[in-house]
Amino acid sequence: MAETRLRPPAGRVRRLVSHPAAVPLALLAGAGYLWTTNPHEPGHLLPRCPFNWATGLLCPGCGATRMVYDLMHGDLPGAFHDNAALFLFAPMGLFLYGRWLAEGLRGRVYRPVVPGRYQAVLIGAALLWGVLRNIN
Repeated sequence: MAETRLRPPAGRVRRLVSHPAAVPLALLAGAGYLWTTNPHEPGHLLPRCPFNWATGLLCPGCGATRMVYDLMHGDLPGAFHDNAALFLFAPMGLFLYGRWLAEGLRGRVYRPVVPGRYQAVLIGAALLWGVLRNIN
């Protein structure tokens, strides 16, 4: 008896999920939900940070959902207050995503290479931000 295949081959799924056009669709769906859901108010179906849940401390990314909500609604001071580090580094992330999208639409693969010393600086900055934001 022949086996029936319930899933498409892994290569096809990987290409679909890693395709630059899949990211804006997922972001659009998430943004549509977030637009109408205020994360500053409790009781919504928004994920809680696992690190914050386990320790009660803020991780370097805590506040990102609130920051994006505030940015979508034009509240720049509120977005900065929610997560200043992510707010300041968001333009770099948008640039890298735009470059990935542009190269992907041309059929090319874009994989930026970050040298080890810059990786260490980024990790160190994230750890420092994580410590500083928990000191009251």
